[in-house]
Amino acid sequence: ADRYALDRELGAGGMATVYLAEDLRHHRKVAIKVLRPELAAVIGAERFLKEIETTAGLQHPHILPLLDSGEVSDPASGHGGALYYVMPFVEGETLRDRLTREKQLPVADAVRIATEVAGALDYAHRRGVIHRDIKPENILLHDGSALVADFGIALAASKAGNTRMTETGMSLGTPHYMSPEQAMGEREISARSDVYALGCITYEMLTGDPPFTGSTAQAIVARVLTESPRSLTGQRRTIPPQVEAAVLTALEKLPADRWGSAAEFAAALGGQAGARSGGKADGRKGGRAGGREAGKSVAIAVAIIATLLAAWGWLRHTPAPGVSRQQVVLWNHGFARFLAPGTDILATRVAIAPDGSSIVFSDSAGTGVQLFRKRRYEGTATPIAGTEGGLSPFFSPDGRWVGYLTADGKLKKVAVDGGGSITVSTDVADTYLAAAWLDGGDIVYLGANQDLRRVSAEGGASQSLRRDTSENRINIAMLQPVAGGKAVLFTACPGNCAVESSVYAYDLAADSARLLVANAAGAWYASTGELLYTDREGGLFAAKFDRKHLALSGGAIPVIENVEPSSFAISASGSAVYSLKGAANTAPELVWVGRDGRAEPVDPTWRGEFEYPALSPDGKSLAVAVREGSTQLWIRRADGTRQKLTQNGSVNWRPSWAPDGRSIAFSSNMRGSSNQDDYDIYRMPVDGSAPPTLLLHHKYGLWEAELSHDGQWLVVRSDEERALSRVRARRLTGDTALVPLVVGKELTSQIALSPDGRWLAYVSVATGRKELYVVPFPSAASTQIVSRDGGSEPRWAHSGRELFFKGPGQMMAVDIAPGPTFVAGTPRPLFPLSNYRAARNRQQYDVTPDDKHFLMIRDPSGSGPGTVVYVENWLGELAAKVGQK
Repeated sequence: ADRYALDRELGAGGMATVYLAEDLRHHRKVAIKVLRPELAAVIGAERFLKEIETTAGLQHPHILPLLDSGEVSDPASGHGGALYYVMPFVEGETLRDRLTREKQLPVADAVRIATEVAGALDYAHRRGVIHRDIKPENILLHDGSALVADFGIALAASKAGNTRMTETGMSLGTPHYMSPEQAMGEREISARSDVYALGCITYEMLTGDPPFTGSTAQAIVARVLTESPRSLTGQRRTIPPQVEAAVLTALEKLPADRWGSAAEFAAALGGQAGARSGGKADGRKGGRAGGREAGKSVAIAVAIIATLLAAWGWLRHTPAPGVSRQQVVLWNHGFARFLAPGTDILATRVAIAPDGSSIVFSDSAGTGVQLFRKRRYEGTATPIAGTEGGLSPFFSPDGRWVGYLTADGKLKKVAVDGGGSITVSTDVADTYLAAAWLDGGDIVYLGANQDLRRVSAEGGASQSLRRDTSENRINIAMLQPVAGGKAVLFTACPGNCAVESSVYAYDLAADSARLLVANAAGAWYASTGELLYTDREGGLFAAKFDRKHLALSGGAIPVIENVEPSSFAISASGSAVYSLKGAANTAPELVWVGRDGRAEPVDPTWRGEFEYPALSPDGKSLAVAVREGSTQLWIRRADGTRQKLTQNGSVNWRPSWAPDGRSIAFSSNMRGSSNQDDYDIYRMPVDGSAPPTLLLHHKYGLWEAELSHDGQWLVVRSDEERALSRVRARRLTGDTALVPLVVGKELTSQIALSPDGRWLAYVSVATGRKELYVVPFPSAASTQIVSRDGGSEPRWAHSGRELFFKGPGQMMAVDIAPGPTFVAGTPRPLFPLSNYRAARNRQQYDVTPDDKHFLMIRDPSGSGPGTVVYVENWLGELAAKVGQK
C-alpha cells in the first residue's frame, strides 16, 4: 500500500503475519497484521472492515489501539487482495515471550498483569465487544504494562460463522485457553468466556503451565470438558488463598458459576470480592495458618446443622432431585454415525447402567475396538479387560453384567466388576449387531440368518423367534427391551440402513411385529411410559406409549433437537446420553492421501455426506454420491467445476467409470421404492447430455456394479433371499447371459476387476471374518485368499502389480507377481485408516492412475474426542413435556 513501507517480518500466527513497517505519512514505526488469504476469503473485505471499525472505538490504557485498516488490491488483476490492520509498534515483548523465559512470574506481577487485562476486557465487554481469543501471545508487555491486542480479528472472524471457518482448517480460540462452551462449538459466546481464558492465563503465570495440558489439541479439549484444575497452592505455597479462589472460580465449567464480569475477577484477585462465589472456590484454600482452629469451629457447626437437617428430613417430603446436564468425553476418535469405530459394521455405541452409575461404550483401542467403562464421577474411561472386539454393549436388568457382540459372530457377557468374558451364543449376525437383555433373564439378538433369536443369558441352545418382519429380507440395526420383558423395540431396514429404516415393536408372546414409527433410526422405552425415538435426520421425539397393546397412544413431540440418530441411550433410572449433530464436528471432505498417509483436500470449498468416490480413467475427474435428503451423483472435473448429475428423489450411488471416461454405471432405485429389490444398474453420460438408461435389472436387486477396463463386461452383485450373495458377470455385447462367479451363503461384496481383466477380487466372510479373495475372471475356476488378518475394500493398482485393501486399522498393499498364474506376496501396511470412511457394500476410496495417491473420504466426526451430553434425573422433565402436548 502506498502509505506504508514494510521493513521486515516480525512473526506469524494461525491467522495473520505481522510486519514491522514505517508509516510514511506520520514517520513512525507501526506493526501491520496481514490476514492469511484463506481467512480473508472467509471473512470478506466488507465484514472485516465493518468489524474493525467497531473495535477502532476501543480507547483504553490497556488495549492496543487500532490505527488503520484496509484492503490492498492486486495490481495485476485489480481484484481484492490482502486484508490488513495497523497498530502501534510496541517496544517490548509478549506475555508468551516472558513466560517462555521465566516460566513462573512473581505473584505480584501475575496479579498486576491479570488485573490490567481484566480492566481492558471489562471496558470492552461493557461496550458489547468480546475478544474470544485471549492468550499470552495477544498480551503485549510495554515497560511492564499489559496491552491487549487483536480484538478486531477475533470479532470479525467469529461473525464469519463456524462452518466457513472450519472449511479453512482454522478455528477461533486456542485449546489451552478455550472455555468449555467454545470447545463445544457454541455460537453464542458471552463475556464469561473471556474471563475463563484470563483465568487460564493467570493460572499459567502463577504455576508455569496452563490448567489443562495434553499431547494433542483433542486431548486438551477433553480435559477442559471433563477434569478439574489442580490446586494452585499445592504447586506453589506462596500463592495467597484469595488469588487461588479467584482463579478457580474463573475456571468453573459452567459460565454461570464464574465471575459475572472481568471487573469482579480483578476485585477478587485483590482480595476485594464478597461472598458472591460461595465456598466452592474459597473452600479449596484450607490448610493455611489459622485453618485448624477455624476448621474445628466449622466442623462443630456442620455437625449440629447436619443433625438438625437429618431430623428435618424424616419429618418432611423429599423433593425429586433436579435435572443435571453436563458434557462428557467418551469416544477417543469421535462419534461415527451408524458404523462402529474403524469398521464397516453397523452397531450401537453406548449403554447406561440401569441406576445411571456408569456408561459403557465401544471405541478404538490399538488396531481394533474394545469396550470402555466410565463411572459417573470419573473424568476418564477405562477399558474393560477381555472385551477386545466388543461392539453394541447392553446392560443386564440388574446392572451386574454387560452383554456385547463381536464382528466374528459371538454374543458375550462380562461382569461389570471384572472377570473374563463368557460366550453366550455363536450364531450371531456379523454385519448388523443388535441385542437386548430381557427382564426375565433371556437375551434377544439378531441371528446369522437375519432372524430374531432368543437365548438364556446363562447360555445353551437359542430359539428362532421370527425369520422376517415382512415378505422381504430385512436388516435389524437396533434392539431395545420394553419393561416387563414381553416385547422388544427394533429398527428394521429393508435394505441398507444408511438409506431407510423404521421402528417396530415385537410381541414375544404373539410372535408378531407391528410398525410404530416410519423413517426413524432408533427407539427406546422410558420407564415413565413414553416411547422415545430418533428421526433419521436428527432429533429426539417422544410420544405416550401403550405398553399393553404395543402402540402409540398420543402424538409425538420434539424433545431434544439435533440428536445424532444412533447416539442416544437411556437408563431405567432416568439418565441419558446423546451426541449432538455438528456440535464439534464438520462435514466430511474428499482428500488425496499419499502412501505415507499425508493428506490434503481435493476441494476445500466442498464438504458433504460423501459416499463411494470413483476416479475417471485419466484421473482428472471424479464421481461421488452425496447424501442430501436423497442421494445423488456428482461429477467434479479437473478445472474444479462441479455438476449434479442425477436430479431425482431416488438413491443413486456406487459409480463405476466406463473405460473411455464418457459414462458411468451406477446402482439406483429410481424404478421403484427404496426396497432392495428395486435397485438396478443404470448407465449415464457424465456430461449429463442424456438421462440414465437401464443397463441391468434383476429380481433381487443389484447393489454394486463394475465395468471391465476393456469395456466388454459388467460384473454385478446381489443379495438374495436367506442372505445368499451372488456375484455374476454379463457381456455388454453378444451373448448377454449372466455368468455366475461367486455364490455363497456368506455375505460377499466389494468386487474389483484387475486392469487386465484377468482377476476378480472380492470380500467374503466365509471364514467367520472379512477376508480378501481373488478368482480368475471370468472362469472363477479357483479361489485364493490374499489377506492374512482380515481385509476389505480391494482396489487394484493401475499397473496391475499391486492390490490395495483395508486391513485392521491400516491401508494395506500386497505385491502381485506378473505371469499366467496369480501369486500374491505378503501384505504390508501403508498408513492408518482412522478418520476415513468405511463401508460394507462398496469401496469408499479409489486409486490415482500413477498409484501414488488414494482418493478418500475424511470424516471429521472421528478426528477428535467424542463429546456427548450426559443428563441425570431426566424422566420428570420428559413426562412434563409429553403431558403438555
